[in-house]
Amino acid sequence: MRPLLPSTPTTRLFTASLLMTAVLAACGGGSDAPAPTTPTPEATPVSLKLEKIGGYSTGQFGVSAAEIPAFDAASKRLFVVNAQLGAVDVLNLTNPANPVKIGVIDATAVLAGAEINSVAVHNGIVAVAIQAPVKTDTGRMALYRASDLSLISSVTIGALPDMVTFTPDGNTVLVANEGEPSDDYQVDPEGSVSIIDVRNPAAPVVRTATFTAFNGQEATLRAAGVRIYGPNATAAKDFEPEYIAVSADSKTAWVTLQENNAMAKVDIATATVTDVLPLGYKDHGVAGNELDASDTDGGTINIKTWPGVRGMYLPDAMASYTVGGATYLVTANEGDARAWGEDNAAYWGGDATKGFVEEFRVKHLVNKNGWAGRAGDDLPPQLNAMAAGGLLDPATFGYCGAIAGDPMGCRADAALGRLNISWTMGYRTNPDGSPMMFSAAGVADPLGNRLMYDQLYSYGARSFSIWNANGGLVWDSGAEIEKFLASSDCKLGRDRSIPCATYFNSGHDEGNAKDSRSDAKGPEPEGIALGQIGTKTFAFIGLERMGGVLVYDITSPTAPKRVDYLNTRDEWVTNPPSLATAGDLGPEGLVFIPAARSPNGKPLLVVGNEVSGTTSVMQLNLMY
Repeated sequence: MRPLLPSTPTTRLFTASLLMTAVLAACGGGSDAPAPTTPTPEATPVSLKLEKIGGYSTGQFGVSAAEIPAFDAASKRLFVVNAQLGAVDVLNLTNPANPVKIGVIDATAVLAGAEINSVAVHNGIVAVAIQAPVKTDTGRMALYRASDLSLISSVTIGALPDMVTFTPDGNTVLVANEGEPSDDYQVDPEGSVSIIDVRNPAAPVVRTATFTAFNGQEATLRAAGVRIYGPNATAAKDFEPEYIAVSADSKTAWVTLQENNAMAKVDIATATVTDVLPLGYKDHGVAGNELDASDTDGGTINIKTWPGVRGMYLPDAMASYTVGGATYLVTANEGDARAWGEDNAAYWGGDATKGFVEEFRVKHLVNKNGWAGRAGDDLPPQLNAMAAGGLLDPATFGYCGAIAGDPMGCRADAALGRLNISWTMGYRTNPDGSPMMFSAAGVADPLGNRLMYDQLYSYGARSFSIWNANGGLVWDSGAEIEKFLASSDCKLGRDRSIPCATYFNSGHDEGNAKDSRSDAKGPEPEGIALGQIGTKTFAFIGLERMGGVLVYDITSPTAPKRVDYLNTRDEWVTNPPSLATAGDLGPEGLVFIPAARSPNGKPLLVVGNEVSGTTSVMQLNLMY
């Protein structure tokens, strides 16, 4: 995609050991032995190639038994969140080819019935984010010694702490408290960011950056592009912090607000949210931003422009790096819908107080006969209360056959019909923001009972992006990921022998499922880690659904270049996949280990694979 800045900035030449400390901390993991006082610059490679050299399997499939990894160089220990256990598996990584489990960090001693969601390491101290048994209750952050796993201290923080990281200087632990609602949406805690002074690990001091100052500003924020749409929610309740990146000077943090399609900027010294930055929308109607929108078009790969379809970035993981003295933020644009009450029959029976589901297929949303036929099945009662059906604006969607009163061919499964979108936005509104009503014939009529959609908003951008410190888009990978997966250049398997196109947009828990994710979020970039080698910065992006890790050289923020892709899944036919033969499925979290701190003296990438329950160790073979 064409860069959005006029020129390529000159890269500031940091030494590898100094900058890597900042990069690792911003990525939420890694070991942090003190940087040498007179560091020696590392040689700069031309490129690199990933090679899986080892791994560890929990033997547990499909239960999120390996998620977020972090590494401590002094003890050569790898800490991996095992959500199935609600704990952290501790692996000896002295021999990266053969990680061995040697212990567990169990948070139930800190909070009975608790689960650990995230882990980070700095200078031999392990920080974990602990979720309460009732997720809407306050959680905890605990510190442990990496060397002997002894508990140092713990503190109370916000509800549903979802991600934890150290600042580069090691003085502060930051926690993103997501504050998700209860499944029936009766309890909705406020999202927040805990800022914890850990200079004395035995007595951490907690401050909280809240969003309460934005309450009352909801209309202004919505007008700017921030999604605030939960039932009866204030801004503070609606914002759900997901992931944190930190500036190299440890003064500023950025927090993804995934469902809100925004990020928050936080001043660490004052524990204040200084701004909420809308991320905007991706136009899938222009060249370079194409996507495959259907999972039932005969198994064909159909990557094309779709005018009127907007992609919500909705980023999950984020990391930061510095170029020319400026901070840049790299996001994996996974996409995530609010879907609460999905398993509650009363909600689907029409009780809007029992949940909130914003996701709906295009073909059901814009049926010319209305959506009553979906009642009791998948029709959100909040949508049903607004109108009796929806239509597509022919001015936008005439290209796929829409006419006044009838979306026609646009609803076809091979067109837009199967695409999952949010019904909460995209319809025409009156000046006061209320829905503009239309007759069944597609004529504006205050007494009508149809919504008119002139835009459709899909989940995730099927890309990764680079933003400036104020949330301005610098570069986006556009349609590159899907196009690469469809190309003859892309190969799957540990020995890179299987054509990616044969299993294009497959699901991570399915076999022989070509194209099955095209109607949803495609390959679904979710995890991200950055690594500095010499004067180059590389981004490692985990594709949750398709699997594997993409590598990009992002040294120039305006002109990233794809370097490599490794997907170690070897068996793609058995459904469901066999744990014994499939390989690594569903990469969730990644951590880069620079050569100076690596057990074998080579730069490594460690990946937690939630579906296969495996932790894979990849070596970066550098080319000079």
